[in-house]
Parts: sequence; structure tokens; C-alpha cells
Amino acid sequence: MAETDRELRERWTPTREEYSQMWKDSRLSIPPLLRIPAAALTAFSVGMTLGLAHGSKMAGLRFRAEHAHRLPTTTTGWYLYHKSKNYHLALGGLKEGLKVGARLSVLSTAMFCAENLFDVYRGTKDLFSTVMASLAVAGGFSFWNRFSAAETARTARKGLKFGLAYGAIQDVVSLARGRPVGYVEFIRRHLGKATQLEEKAT
Repeated sequence: MAETDRELRERWTPTREEYSQMWKDSRLSIPPLLRIPAAALTAFSVGMTLGLAHGSKMAGLRFRAEHAHRLPTTTTGWYLYHKSKNYHLALGGLKEGLKVGARLSVLSTAMFCAENLFDVYRGTKDLFSTVMASLAVAGGFSFWNRFSAAETARTARKGLKFGLAYGAIQDVVSLARGRPVGYVEFIRRHLGKATQLEEKAT
């Protein structure tokens, strides 16, 4: 039994060459098992920062509006007022930051997972997988929030723009590092065939 377990571990453990090739062939030279959690963590950090700033600002305005009719009149009263206000600012910012961070983290995880699924299904890595993943996540987000047709179309347009931009950036990086890109290889093959036909005709 111990021998069988060792054989299984050896079979599923990649060699150094296979490991290097996996990094080289992955998008942005980062394997999916690392790229997806890194994207989720980055999205959460960005969402946390934005939510913290927006949430604390809104909490401050809400606190000021709620206490506008009973402002303190003594030094001690103003001290307690500002102390309470700072507490509400921190709490409101933290709540909004966690909410926005979690939402962005889930969306980015879904997008990168869908992108990887399309890559595996199509057998190639290019911007078309990124665009399809962005549109799929945009559609799911619209359905979850029960958007109207106009809002769904607006969300889809944003997803399409993001997919095209991010996918194009990844393709440029892939070409710069010598990795094949699906539609570029397709164009090269057809241009090569056309050139060969022209040479044979002449």
C-alpha cells in the first residue's frame, strides 16, 4: 500500500521542466491556482479601500444630519460628540469596506474561474475567453440583482469593454514573452498558406 501511494505521488508530481513550462504557458506567467486567489485578494483590497472611504464619508454625513437638531453646547459635550462621530465613521467605513470588498472579490473570482474554464474548454488562451468570461459574469450579476433590460445591456457593455481591454493586455504580454495566442496563430497559418499559394502560382 505504501508503495502504491509513493507511485501515485510520483505520477502526479511534476518535474522541474514541467513546472517551468506550466508557469511559462499560463496567463501572465502565473498558474491559475495562484492567479485566481491573487486576483480575489487584490479585488478585495481595492474594494475595501474604496468602501472604507465612501462608507466613512456617508456615515459622517448621516451622523451630522441625525444630530443637527441637538448639537452640544459645552466643551465636554463637543468632545463626546466628536468621539461618537469618529466611532460611527470607523464603523460605517468598515461595514461598507467589507461589503464592497467581498462583492468585488466574488466577482473577480467568478470572472477568473470562468476565464480559465473557457481556456481549458477551447484549448487556447486569448482575449475571446476573457470576453466570454466577462460577459458571463456581467449576465450573472445582472440576473442576481434583477436589473431591467436597459441596466442589463449597460452592464454587458461594461463587461465587454473590460474583457476586450484586459484580454488584449494579456495577449500583448503573451506575445512579448513568446507564448502562442489562438487568433494570432490562426491568422499566421492562413497568411502562410496564402503566401505559399501565391509562390506556387508564380
